[in-house]
Amino acid sequence: MVNQMTKLNWAGFSKKSPEERIAFLENHQLLNPEEQEALAQHQVLSLEIANQMAENVIGTHSLPLALVPDFLIDGKNYQVTFVTEEPSVVAAASFAAKIIKRSGGFQTRVHDRKMIGQVALFDVPDKEQAVQNILQKSASLLSLANEAHPSIVKRGGGAREVKAEIKDNFIIVYLTVDTQEAMGANMVNTMMEALAPTLEEVSGGQSLMAILSNYATESLVTAECAVDLRFLSRKQEEAHYLARKMELASQLAQIDPYRASTHNKGIFNGIDALVMATGNDWRAIEAGCHAYACQDGQYRGLSTWTFDEAEHCLRGSLTLPMPIATKGGSIGLNPTVQIAHDLLGHPSARELASIITSVGLAQNFAALKALTSTGIQAGHMKLQAKSLALLAGARETELGQLVPQLLHAKHLNLETAQAILQDLRNHKN
Repeated sequence: MVNQMTKLNWAGFSKKSPEERIAFLENHQLLNPEEQEALAQHQVLSLEIANQMAENVIGTHSLPLALVPDFLIDGKNYQVTFVTEEPSVVAAASFAAKIIKRSGGFQTRVHDRKMIGQVALFDVPDKEQAVQNILQKSASLLSLANEAHPSIVKRGGGAREVKAEIKDNFIIVYLTVDTQEAMGANMVNTMMEALAPTLEEVSGGQSLMAILSNYATESLVTAECAVDLRFLSRKQEEAHYLARKMELASQLAQIDPYRASTHNKGIFNGIDALVMATGNDWRAIEAGCHAYACQDGQYRGLSTWTFDEAEHCLRGSLTLPMPIATKGGSIGLNPTVQIAHDLLGHPSARELASIITSVGLAQNFAALKALTSTGIQAGHMKLQAKSLALLAGARETELGQLVPQLLHAKHLNLETAQAILQDLRNHKN
């Protein structure tokens, strides 16, 4: 693999054909010949492997695999893959990555890397006494949990802490587990089910359920960046004005849940795309992050942006629960996922969590800059026009003429695209 700090010339990458892009990556040792052939032939997930990954398989479903080059995170360059059907997501991430790299890149902090499981107990006769009994037996409970999954202990992980809380009619027992490189759902579920009979005995109650929580507050990651104002606009006055508007947009997402929802959706445009590309559970990540967005009772924007007038920059920060994995699940089965990890340089789980959080902050920056300046529709409409042209049956050589005419048409729809295409072909003949 090419060294992460090697400077590559990505100029014009988006203008190349898919075959030329693959050749570029192979020439710079970002793809090996086998991976190059797999991507070129579009045969990356066989029906046989798909049948091992899910129930009732009848085929496979394809989505575009795109590359966003040169994310500078904690002093390293990363070549990031996105699985997404929305072209504007890739374009926005590329734009933001380039600007933020020129401003010094992203700095991240992994606060911790543990998962939480819970056993909910009900019909407990004396809740206060039961909590005391559970906490007094925490050492033996930890041992029992580790005995249920000894392989993680051998790898340096395992159960770390037991807590118990009274919530309404329940006692909820929480177990914190170091899952190492795995996301750890099966691991934690196994431990919790192993603890349930003992907890029933100690509390005098009954177990309602024993399961992992996707609200991974012990796996928080923070990504930060400082964007030099000259990258917002070449005109100083306009740059200050845009920075102020982006700060206000950040504040709006903190007070209005209607805006917060769309604000956070923009963050997940990039996060979901990379989480999917690396074979992780994007549903679990979304569930935990959206819960974190309303931790104080109101749903809020997950990122914050502040205008630092003294330092002439716009500062962004994003903290998320990010229980991501590099081992386990379907990660080792799907060839495309393996390619994504290869392009990233096989990061650890902590490192991958930092990359994903940085991508979310980049995506948010691009969205806010567009919204507070030119708006998002101009770029979206151009991409929509191209999609409609392709749906109408246009060949690649016809897009250059069809798309501009479609953008100037009264109605931007498939019927119009088909009519313009037919007219172009009639005049050509």
